Amino acid sequence: MEVIITKDYDQMSKVAADIIADQIKRRPNCVLGLATGGTPVGTYKELIRRHKEGKLDFSKVVTFNLDEYVGLPVTHDQSYHYFMHDNLFNHVNVAPQNVHVPPGMAPDIEAACAWYEQEIDKAGGIDLQLLGIGGDGHIAFNEPGSSLASRTRLKTLTEETIKDNARFFEKESDVPRFAVTMGVGTILEARKLLLIANGKKKAKVTAEFIEGPITSQITATALQLHPNAVVVLDEEAASELKQRDYYKWVYAQKPKVAEAVKA
Repeated sequence: MEVIITKDYDQMSKVAADIIADQIKRRPNCVLGLATGGTPVGTYKELIRRHKEGKLDFSKVVTFNLDEYVGLPVTHDQSYHYFMHDNLFNHVNVAPQNVHVPPGMAPDIEAACAWYEQEIDKAGGIDLQLLGIGGDGHIAFNEPGSSLASRTRLKTLTEETIKDNARFFEKESDVPRFAVTMGVGTILEARKLLLIANGKKKAKVTAEFIEGPITSQITATALQLHPNAVVVLDEEAASELKQRDYYKWVYAQKPKVAEAVKA
């Protein structure tokens, strides 16, 4: 796992955007896995800026989102379908037919989850999956106790997640209790993982998932099993890492490593 520590949220967002933009430039028809929540908004704004400057073309990109609330129509301003269009898709030239968000209003959720897995397979798998992390260490909506081999499925949200997400709704009782989410096993099949986190409130769980034991109680620890995982943090989120100085030193050596490989 590569850990990149940046000075603040803006720099974290730019570094994450660099990684995503590089993927698009290297493979214009790449498959991106995308995330919602407050953390990736800055990254999306940076990608939009580069697109508007003519530096980034989304016309062949295919996207799959991690999750969606059950019971919210796509027009609801707190649905993840709405979020993605408002924060990214409406501002870049991604083709509507290439956008995939889990169907939270499907009459048969189990069949819809199977369909979503099939669509990912048909697209050739996910090249780069963007992730955030919940306060209890979950990725997507894979709450504590989720199988590390899980697939796309219906998941009951924890009380902590409901309380965390209540800030986006008028009142806590409006937060859906269920979501459709990619499983941990689905996420681990992406060829590259990119997790971003910022703020002091994420410091403890960030240290646990990077430096602690692998456990289904903190599903983000599954990234330790992936051969190509990158974590981008700001200083506050990295503040409780025991090996913080080492991660910074390793990142500083990257140009030298690149030169050595070329030689």
